[in-house]
Amino acid sequence: MNSLPGRAALSLCRRTAAGGMRVFAGSPGQPAGPGGIPADMACLQAVRVCHSGTGSKGSFSTKKRGYDITRNPHLNKGMAFTLEERLQLGIHGLLPPCFLSQDVQVLRVMKSYETRSNPLDKYILLMTLQDRNEKLFYRLLTSDIEEFMPIVYTPTVGLACQQYGLAFRRPRGLFITIHDRGHIATVLNSWPEENIKAIVVTDGERILGLGDLGGYGMGIPVGKLALYTACGGVKPQQCLPVLLDVGTDNQALLDDPLYIGLKHKRIRGKEYDELIDEFMQAVTDKYGMNCLIQFEDFANSNAFRILNKYRNRYCSFNDDIQGTASVAVAGVLAALKLTKNKLLDHTFVFQGAGEAALGIAHLLIMAMAKEGVPKEEAAKRIWMVDSKGLIVKGRGHINHEKEEFAHDYPHLKTLEEVVHTIKPTAIIGVAAVAGAFTEKIIKDMASFNERPIIFALSNPTSKAECTAEQCYQLTEGRGIFASGSPFDKVTLSDGRTFYPGQGNNAYVFPGVALGVIACGVRHISDDVFLTTAEAIADMVTEENLAEGRLYPPLSTIREVSFKIAVKIVNYAYKHNIASLYPEPKDKEAFVLSHIYSPDYDSFTLDSYSWPQDAMNVQDV
Repeated sequence: MNSLPGRAALSLCRRTAAGGMRVFAGSPGQPAGPGGIPADMACLQAVRVCHSGTGSKGSFSTKKRGYDITRNPHLNKGMAFTLEERLQLGIHGLLPPCFLSQDVQVLRVMKSYETRSNPLDKYILLMTLQDRNEKLFYRLLTSDIEEFMPIVYTPTVGLACQQYGLAFRRPRGLFITIHDRGHIATVLNSWPEENIKAIVVTDGERILGLGDLGGYGMGIPVGKLALYTACGGVKPQQCLPVLLDVGTDNQALLDDPLYIGLKHKRIRGKEYDELIDEFMQAVTDKYGMNCLIQFEDFANSNAFRILNKYRNRYCSFNDDIQGTASVAVAGVLAALKLTKNKLLDHTFVFQGAGEAALGIAHLLIMAMAKEGVPKEEAAKRIWMVDSKGLIVKGRGHINHEKEEFAHDYPHLKTLEEVVHTIKPTAIIGVAAVAGAFTEKIIKDMASFNERPIIFALSNPTSKAECTAEQCYQLTEGRGIFASGSPFDKVTLSDGRTFYPGQGNNAYVFPGVALGVIACGVRHISDDVFLTTAEAIADMVTEENLAEGRLYPPLSTIREVSFKIAVKIVNYAYKHNIASLYPEPKDKEAFVLSHIYSPDYDSFTLDSYSWPQDAMNVQDV
């Protein structure tokens, strides 16, 4: 088999010096490798991605033969099939007479990837690879998660969703429409996999900060579930992306002859609710009550209503509400290490009062309660600004969810007025209003606070409330910054360099999903998300903080997800919400056993012989 030249291996492993290129492998009881997971996780062996690529995880049996093998992304290894495998599987001659290790295959894809300058072209290249060779796709993603996450998810996935009709190549999920009511169980039977453990579902009404994209919203569940596997190790064949197409109110899409979704206005009310009800029931009838259902990018009018309706009946959560809350609170808890005080010493102003803002606010109240602050007192430290201005008592256009944060205070129309008057210690932007944190607001924050907390969490990058550079320059490097989408490092005139923390939900949902699936949690409480936030904050080192990072480096996200999953498993058994018994003694080894490996399986048949006299051919 062809070997990987030393220079090429160095190229493949160019980021390993920072300890970034790691995947989970090995067996329980193995020691941690250099730069791997801390010694207290003795059951885990962290193995670098840059290995020979010739080893196999184990033998795999399939009844498929010939052309079907090369067209099945779960089975296809491309030119990594050995000659023996090609002959036994009936694919010899269908592939070039060349034998490559998986690492060389990664280099070949990277060479093609680097010729593309357009992020959408890179996205299409990666999605095409996922359609062709699943294990190679995940090997590539885990080899450099910092490089590929912005392509397979935010911010590029937003562009991909806008162009989804042109980027669509082959099915990667289920499209269930309002016209399928009464027959959703039949539609679910179209999906080839039976052992589904996780579903991400959207109705496409509020895609990132881009609004109603209707049927084009499928890119979000596909991207989310790719990160379930790449960041959390959830097995891809156990994941199902779903788009519920009830129409769109985006007139531009309705007028577009190339639009691939239902071409009518959104169906709402009773018919919509009946569709969701039937979907939830059909999923659990087919895949069981332990099947995790993640709601994604539903509009504010439906998000809280649906979450509250189903959270205690099904294994479900809303990432925009609970996932965003968890990662934001993790950033705030990490920031406390810099401000040297407690949550109760802070005042928060939110730009936005939708599902993300309310989710963060409620989790902050839970966190303050752990510090001994009564709920009513905690709520007084949180202020919200929506499109009508500051939310105060007596003001119109306040729904039930916002009422809790309506204070007895004069009405202020603009965020600038609110910041100047309230003098908060932290501002958090989650309304997708680009540039909302103006120069005056940032300078005001710097004048009120020695270390102002400024979180511009809206996605994609084009919707961010301010840039990292604006924050660091206008606060003279004193700002504590986090964003929803990635920003490049910032070097100030005095030579100090900051690496902006990205408050990406990918720190949360892959680890939560892995832990929930592993021990069979049937109802996911907000305590799970507060536990996750605390776990993430605990992993932020003094070195990270000195660089401006409020989160662990993205290169370590698989380790982060693993630790979160172990914490959730421990929490689940301690609080009797796990359904898988007997309780495993070694929780780390237990979680590790559920983690997907992108290493190729061997398809070589189990060949052996009998004693010669037992094989004698009887003759007449």
